[in-house]
Amino acid sequence: MNKIICKVCLFLISDLYSTISSHVFSLYLASSVSFLSQQYSYIPQRKKKKKNMPILLCLIFLLFSSATADCEHCVHQTKVSFFSKAEALQSGACGYGSLAIGFNGGRLAAATATLYKEGAGCGACFQIRCKDTAFCSKEGTTVIVTDRNTDNKTDFVVSSRAFMAMAKKGMDQNILKLGIANVEYKRVPCEYKNKNLAIRVEESSQKPHYLAIKFLYQGGKTEIVAVDVAAQADSSNWTFMSRSHGAIWETSRVPTGALQFRFAVTAGYDGKWYWAKGVLPADWKNGVIYDSGLQITDVAEDGCSSCHDKSWIPDS
Repeated sequence: MNKIICKVCLFLISDLYSTISSHVFSLYLASSVSFLSQQYSYIPQRKKKKKNMPILLCLIFLLFSSATADCEHCVHQTKVSFFSKAEALQSGACGYGSLAIGFNGGRLAAATATLYKEGAGCGACFQIRCKDTAFCSKEGTTVIVTDRNTDNKTDFVVSSRAFMAMAKKGMDQNILKLGIANVEYKRVPCEYKNKNLAIRVEESSQKPHYLAIKFLYQGGKTEIVAVDVAAQADSSNWTFMSRSHGAIWETSRVPTGALQFRFAVTAGYDGKWYWAKGVLPADWKNGVIYDSGLQITDVAEDGCSSCHDKSWIPDS
């Protein structure tokens, strides 16, 4: 069994990881971790340790290693343009819809594929500041990713409100005239004061055969990489959910009754499981937002200590 485990791990590292992006790889492993953790809960206690635990630990290690591979805490250089209408970002790839306009005062962004991460980057926060000292403030602004940017000339396309928020006082119209700006940016924790992480049931859900949800108001600097759902009355029988697109997770194996969720996030140099024990009532309804009763405050570390940039400290 140990030889088989080693071969599986080596195959995943040398073959799969070499042919696809680290973000796709992390999502692939997330599905494996979620599936194995579900299967692990079914095995009699005396057999758990021998048969499944080593594989599960192996995949968890690979999952969080790949998910934190990029140096997002570093300052990066790019160009940023803007959408003249925020509606373009409301209908973005993350699937937030009209709710997006209420995020962060409408300071939204479409991020390039390496930051969008097949949807795992949805809801991530980035501090952006432009480099034209005549118009731009030293603090810049914070944006939230709500869409995927398909323009390979810039890392972000932001809402006009976010673009103007980079300006010095009284210079917001001047900065708009630039159309495109040279900027620097870095990933920062998201903060939602007085708000818990929320779960919205999508309109496409068809009780009792299909459930689709999305997470809202995700704090910290993390990514949700695996989601499980179970009936509140049975914490030993978990069903793994798959990422449909963007921030949307789905399953066609919907447990009966009130529902609880557990999900894995990138945190520290490894990962962390959260358990939201009482979220959806037995009579859950489409289009309704439910409070998870918890908030994420963790910060994922990427191990790129050599590229820490201490020079970017906003002046008061």
